[in-house]
Amino acid sequence: MKRSLPTRCIETLLGWGGSLTGVLLFVALWEWGSQLYGSFLLPGPRDALAALARLWQADALAAVWATTWRAMLGFALAAVIGTALGILAGLSRTLGRALEPVSTVLLGIPPIAWIVLAILWFGSGSLATVYTVMATSLPVSFAGAQMGALTRDRRLQEMADVFAVPPLMRLVDFHLPHIASYVFPALITALGVAWKVAVMAELFATEDGIGAGLAMARVNLDTAAAMAWIVLVVALLLAAEHGLLRPLQRRMEPWRQTGRGAR
Repeated sequence: MKRSLPTRCIETLLGWGGSLTGVLLFVALWEWGSQLYGSFLLPGPRDALAALARLWQADALAAVWATTWRAMLGFALAAVIGTALGILAGLSRTLGRALEPVSTVLLGIPPIAWIVLAILWFGSGSLATVYTVMATSLPVSFAGAQMGALTRDRRLQEMADVFAVPPLMRLVDFHLPHIASYVFPALITALGVAWKVAVMAELFATEDGIGAGLAMARVNLDTAAAMAWIVLVVALLLAAEHGLLRPLQRRMEPWRQTGRGAR
């Protein structure tokens, strides 16, 4: 049953209302913690916003752009390579047995170790940050794609064999819709990892970006500025998730929207 425009608008507002409630609860707890421990240890939301306004006037946009392209480039490389290898590993048992231990080892290496290795291999700069983001995000996207390929419907596989469906059509029409339901949650997790690791790598490997801003706030003992940078990182992460991955997921999984409309 197709929903009318007013119904969709009401559902959207209710959905945003639920999210807004969670945000307001978090802000209230944040303010309570600031009142409990003092603004020096934990600046409140108003202190963080005031510091963010000062940073913005001091050309924080350049730092935002530097961190954004490093994080998104590393994430994009990890998403493409990890998803492709994960699908192949899930479709081929031999390749899966060969790549799965490698993925486990990569996932077990701490991000700080990747940062140190990247600095030794590439020196300080953007390349070290992009490489670290890719190395830490790739196993997550690989695991999601592999699990999706491993759990595909065997009955569809049998039907494709009976009707001699070409391999490309079999992959696109039969396997990818199911694999996508595993890939996108993994990519959302990998995106969060990418942003965190990018900031951490910038803290050690670059002289610009949000990580460098956090390093400067640490040197100056400016807790409010540190909280402002953290708020900015979270805002960028949410914008990337809801502005890029969620819309792409809705386009790739239209049957989910149809199922919700039927209810």
